[in-house]
Amino acid sequence: MLDGQGANARGVFEGEFILEVDHVRKEFPGVVALDDVQLKIRPGTVHALMGENGAGKSTLMKIIAGVYNPDRGEVRFAGRRLEIRTPIDALNCGIAMIHQELNLMNTMTVAENIWIGREPKSGMGLIDHGEMRRMTRALFDDLGIRLDPAGMVGDLTVAQKQMVEIAKAVSFNSDVLIMDEPTSAITETEVEHLFRIIRDLRAKGVGIVYITHKMSELFEIADELTVFRDGRYIATVAASDVTRDDIIRMMVGREITDMFPKVPCEIGETILEVRNLALPGVFHDVSFDLRRGEILGVAGLVGSGRSNVAEAIFGVTPAVSGEIRISGEKVAVTSPSVAMRHGMAFLTEDRKETGCFLDLDCIENIQVALLTTGKVDNRGFVNQREVNRLAEEYAAKLRVKTPNLAETVANLSGGNQQKLLIARWLLTEPGILILDEPTRGIDVGAKAEIHRLITQLAGQGVAVLMISSELPEVLGMSDRIMVMHEGHVSGFLDRSEADQVRVMELAAK
Repeated sequence: MLDGQGANARGVFEGEFILEVDHVRKEFPGVVALDDVQLKIRPGTVHALMGENGAGKSTLMKIIAGVYNPDRGEVRFAGRRLEIRTPIDALNCGIAMIHQELNLMNTMTVAENIWIGREPKSGMGLIDHGEMRRMTRALFDDLGIRLDPAGMVGDLTVAQKQMVEIAKAVSFNSDVLIMDEPTSAITETEVEHLFRIIRDLRAKGVGIVYITHKMSELFEIADELTVFRDGRYIATVAASDVTRDDIIRMMVGREITDMFPKVPCEIGETILEVRNLALPGVFHDVSFDLRRGEILGVAGLVGSGRSNVAEAIFGVTPAVSGEIRISGEKVAVTSPSVAMRHGMAFLTEDRKETGCFLDLDCIENIQVALLTTGKVDNRGFVNQREVNRLAEEYAAKLRVKTPNLAETVANLSGGNQQKLLIARWLLTEPGILILDEPTRGIDVGAKAEIHRLITQLAGQGVAVLMISSELPEVLGMSDRIMVMHEGHVSGFLDRSEADQVRVMELAAK
């Protein structure tokens, strides 16, 4: 356990904890999310908060940020007890948060999103859009972000939106900055950019709470870490005093021996052929084959067109030219329903915008794709008992943490929402499975289980196209790797010849 006084704090916070949480408890219907937890943050440090999905990390951060109110316990800022009832209260106290799920408004500009509620006014009391854009450019210059302040947020990629969220939080000039999975949607190049921002903030005395499931990030950026498990406080340690295995044991209470359980699978005939696929201004001349039992990893920097190609193949945004063949038959995939009729399934990268139905329960979210296949119809009627049985089977297999499957999905952690989406598509028994960031926001224990499941599916003859921003995942799980750069395929690598250097050379060339 950590004792003693911190250093490098600013002003009156020197030698003290800037943020303290004591004996906090929070219940939701049917579940205790937090049970007597604690957290102490020093100014001028990065404090990682670790735990599996459903451990209570995001719940506590939302209490600190004023989204939820605790049932018991207290939060202190610079030694003073806080009564935080709204996010505005938290901001006024000097606490800002970058949420795991993006909260930007697509129909507004980048500048309008950053300064909403704080817009500069002209002498006539009207919003001064020119000044707002100037302020945004100055903020972006300081942070090294290259985005157009006047651009529409709806036109940005998920990674670009994440950088806008980061800039918005920094713009409040807060003393405590909470980052909940800030790198879940960005590639390693953008991660390095974010880490430079974090180091600058730390040098200025900002206390940073950093939630991540990526162990490599933890050891690169964190000074201290606290572990939660099942809504309870486990320990606080210095990052330099523990190993990766120590942290995993604290998080999951068991050993994780193999993160990438890839085993050789029999690779069969070609099931998917893509030839010269193009969508003007997005990608062009994309060609590849995918075989039964193969895991084809797709790597590339943000903006390379990885997700756009997947969406075109599945009919979300059809390509304007090129050819798709499934089992040798040329098909016109004009919509997702057409893709599903041909045995495809597609896990999108943004579970909030294009995945989950947040107001529906778990059963309804899992069954929505299955009901379109006709596989559970009983003489023209839905066999709800069979649907429920299958949903419960896959939810248990993926270790979805929820009181029951009647729980509203909005009440689940982001990682458990991701598991539900994976269960949704597995129930359709696809022949071609397209996975875009399959372990985004997933804890280390569940990642290994999902990787094992992907390998099992490949062993059963499923063809897997897996897009990931995590190079260790692409390298560890793929039989071949297709690398994209600025909308075209820059090269292919076999598993035996692939390493991070070669992938990045192709991604940046």
